[in-house]
Amino acid sequence: MSDSELFLCLLPSILALLLIFILVQRKQTRLNLPPGNMGWPFLGETFGYLKPYSATSIGEFMENHISRYGKIYKSNLFGEPTIVSADAGFNRFIIQNEGRLFECSYPRSIGGILGKWSMLVLVGDMHRDMRTISLKFLNHARLRTHLLREAEKNTLLVLSSWKDNSVFSAQDEAKKFTFNLMAKHIMSMDPGMAETEQLKKEYITFMKGVVSAPVNLPGTAYRRALQSRSTVLKFIERKMEERMRKMEEVIEKKAEEDDLLGWVLKHSNLSPEQILDLILSLLFAGHETSAVSISLAIYFLQDSPTVLHQLREEHLAIARAKKQSGEMELNWDDYKSMEFTHCVINETLRLGNVVRFLHRKAINDVRYKGYDIPCGWKVLPVISAVHLDSSVFEEPHQFNPWRWQNGNVKGNTSTSNHFMPFGGGLRLCAGSELAKVEMAVFIHHLVLNFQWGLADKDQAMAFPFVEFPKGLPIKVQHQKLV
Repeated sequence: MSDSELFLCLLPSILALLLIFILVQRKQTRLNLPPGNMGWPFLGETFGYLKPYSATSIGEFMENHISRYGKIYKSNLFGEPTIVSADAGFNRFIIQNEGRLFECSYPRSIGGILGKWSMLVLVGDMHRDMRTISLKFLNHARLRTHLLREAEKNTLLVLSSWKDNSVFSAQDEAKKFTFNLMAKHIMSMDPGMAETEQLKKEYITFMKGVVSAPVNLPGTAYRRALQSRSTVLKFIERKMEERMRKMEEVIEKKAEEDDLLGWVLKHSNLSPEQILDLILSLLFAGHETSAVSISLAIYFLQDSPTVLHQLREEHLAIARAKKQSGEMELNWDDYKSMEFTHCVINETLRLGNVVRFLHRKAINDVRYKGYDIPCGWKVLPVISAVHLDSSVFEEPHQFNPWRWQNGNVKGNTSTSNHFMPFGGGLRLCAGSELAKVEMAVFIHHLVLNFQWGLADKDQAMAFPFVEFPKGLPIKVQHQKLV
């Protein structure tokens, strides 16, 4: 075939593509898109958006864009045209219309590493079913008894290893605590055992890949994470097969349901692949975010002596009452009585912003405050921008737990739609109450038994995941207040 004949064959396709391009361009010129800059072709402004910055700020990129374009602007992020929102009202609108106007839309690399059945990337009925399973297992009765008790047991195990005047990474210790708790909670794995330590080692490699650039080349963190994912899944699969054999052997007796694996095997119709991805995603969600939140609390408290004093007074009162009654373990009434502690937790989550933004996509053409959001465009509600907005929270960069007392925040209740550390709506984090229990129990024993300070200068940075670059090195001294 000659070149001219080939050109004539391809001409209809070329004209069709050109026509589609012209129609798309005409449609966009008719739309009233928010102002903004689409940046470089394909890459857009992604690198600028993901440039590390202090976790207690919104970063230079967001500050510049908000001052230039306003709280709602367009960009090109993660290879897609995107509407970015730092507007409290629009963020609430997005979350309220989950499944109707918007749906979850994380980058493909996240699904590749967490799995296609991960709750983080699922949408629609499948997400609802997975979330329902998690909520049934994390029910109130289980939180009040089993999970509270396990949280205290694992807290004491970690704190018992802290030597007087020693220096160590508080971030690593917090991760040790939350990993041990989740491994026990999910698969009945005891801390310190060889298999638990091996799983932890593989999981750390896996986590480094989750927060790295999605470059699947030899030697990259992402490639190593995919390899560790395979190892972790094989480990979980062996556990699942062992559990299924045990359940078959114990026909007349009650099957083991003390962990999530046993519960899911007995009470759900999920396939083995779905169970594996569910367990991996819950291990990720329950370990990483809670560990960072505890690290943030340790960081904020060491620099806030007035807050720490009131916190100690509250926990001293609880400890003295328990000693007088002859009780040892914390119970649910103790947890609920930690009123100022809950203020500290809220303020830690507000200022530290472990979850900084959500990935959503418009599934219909949407109009909001005169702006058009075309169907198929990515939408990023930036939670941290609202939490650090002076029109919503007075002096937002100050660590001020008292702002949450009596449930009042600038005229709004503490369940304000502007405070969304765990997301909201249909995708509200299933483990939100467990995370707060972990934080409260850890804080209780920490403030009663230790004083601490930074051994080296460090601060929480957003990469975009929040992390302390030096691991939050602290020096501790024992104290016995009860």
